[in-house]
Amino acid sequence: MLQVSGLTLTLGGHRILDGIDLAVDAGELHALLGANGAGKSSLAYSLMGCAGYRPEAGQIRFAEADIAAMPMHERARRGMALAWQEPARFEGLSVRDYLAIGAREADPADCLAQVGLAPDDYLFRPLDKTLSGGERKRIELAGVLALQPQLAILDEPTAGIDFLSQDEIAGVIRALKRRGAVLLITHQEQLAAGADRASQLCGGRIVCRGDAATVIENFKARRCRRCDGETCDHG
Repeated sequence: MLQVSGLTLTLGGHRILDGIDLAVDAGELHALLGANGAGKSSLAYSLMGCAGYRPEAGQIRFAEADIAAMPMHERARRGMALAWQEPARFEGLSVRDYLAIGAREADPADCLAQVGLAPDDYLFRPLDKTLSGGERKRIELAGVLALQPQLAILDEPTAGIDFLSQDEIAGVIRALKRRGAVLLITHQEQLAAGADRASQLCGGRIVCRGDAATVIENFKARRCRRCDGETCDHG
């Protein structure tokens, strides 16, 4: 589904991603585990084609197509979706209208219910500053469910949600996985534990990959051996 080879990104004169190789298979939940500052969000933005995050080297293939030069809207049209770590506000849109954007056959009310929001209370509310960060995050996840993407990239899906349980988040991930693949970007070991495979990102490099238990154990040790032989500390 997704094949990344040699992806390199420099921002502000600093090497953020350094030769990333990553593969996510169809129907797979792949966890990308890393500490804050490891480059996880930068990788997500590069994969989605966000402005200012175009890599200077490497290849990104999605569903057998080279998408490295494609704009964000074209990647979305092909079936990619990103849930941002900090969800955006869309002034002037109701929650129902937001969930209808690009949606296929999903029921907006059902999508809200899956993220723990009562449809009657939220469908006609404006998607603006009157909503809390947790409410906006839930609505964003409902929007990803409505899109029914082939690949859902979830960047720290529990960020800003202090009243959504791990079990509820896991339910959202399972629903997305039934439709396609999921790349789960997180620093939470418990959330990554349910992945089919996992990779660990440290200092802009993949330093460990394999089954989730192996990668989590390496991450928990708080130290990793980089490919240049240096030892880095997650702090």
